[in-house]
Amino acid sequence: MFDPAVNITTERLTLRPFSTRDADRVRSIVRSGVQFLPPGTPAQVSGVDQWLASGVHDLQRSGQGVHLAMADAADRIVGAISLFKTSWSAGTTEVGYGVHPLYRGRGYAPEAVRGLTGWVFATTQLRRIDLTANLDNLSSLRVAQKAGFTWEGVLREAAMEDDRPHDLVIFGLLRSDSPLSSPILPRTELRTPRLLLRPPTETDVPDLAATAADPLTQAMTGVPRDYGEGHARAFLILSERARSRGHGAAFTVVEPSSGRFVANVDLRDADWTHRTVEVGYMTAPWARGNGYAGEAVLAIARWLFDKHGFVRLQLRAAVTNQASQRVAEKAGFVREGVARNALQGEDLVVYSLTPSDLD
Repeated sequence: MFDPAVNITTERLTLRPFSTRDADRVRSIVRSGVQFLPPGTPAQVSGVDQWLASGVHDLQRSGQGVHLAMADAADRIVGAISLFKTSWSAGTTEVGYGVHPLYRGRGYAPEAVRGLTGWVFATTQLRRIDLTANLDNLSSLRVAQKAGFTWEGVLREAAMEDDRPHDLVIFGLLRSDSPLSSPILPRTELRTPRLLLRPPTETDVPDLAATAADPLTQAMTGVPRDYGEGHARAFLILSERARSRGHGAAFTVVEPSSGRFVANVDLRDADWTHRTVEVGYMTAPWARGNGYAGEAVLAIARWLFDKHGFVRLQLRAAVTNQASQRVAEKAGFVREGVARNALQGEDLVVYSLTPSDLD
């Protein structure tokens, strides 16, 4: 059974049992209609006192889990986190959480998950903690990854919600896992003298679609031949999903003064053991001839080498794509050879960039 008086302190939060002193705060939350408190929270304020006095503690008394409040430095409830489906004989449990909408985006969820999972392994004999998230819930996928969980698989249409069935990702954390067992590239912004590189957003969809549908892009890359905004939206989801699994990252490149989209750059096939990764890019047709792609790729290369310890950045370009080859060579990449029939039957020129190439 979990300790009924558990009190876990993290950098900014205290994870503690709900108590009757939380009545005013919980009533306010229930009255507002926001949903992040544990299952079983009353829908009407009249039930709050009874829930805090007894109902919220039923899970702990059953031995199957515990519901905890996430409280900030002012002891204000900003979220909730729970352990449930605990099997003491199998040594497993599952973690779930919710954050008040006004406090999302501050990193509270991964901080709380790390704090609770650390406490579980330090104070119990449990050996495994599960976490599930909808496949299309990118923020929850990021929380799991930041908390050190390993993506283990997808259960198709396993979560039934009001709109439709959703695929469910299964994550696991073992007692033996290293805190850095699942490294990922962070969402960040990079700057060059002329450019801003930032994470892609929904506002980029029209420009991404126009760039990918451009005849030259179509001729020189493997993007779908009927590329439209649906493909662009799918790219945003897939690239963030790949980032959350440690496979790479994507950047939108814009002119800082105008915010005009000029290119897309994506990293893929990251090998964290050997610290190698491949880069690809598309330049918007209205921005070609300005050297933007090479400038952006070089900024990303320095970031990978200096901040994340990568030792090789690979770039491949169609043998007929002289413009892309010039981008690589102007950025300092070294031509290594030709990969035959590497992309839809076309030969690709293989380039690489290493830290020593930038000295």
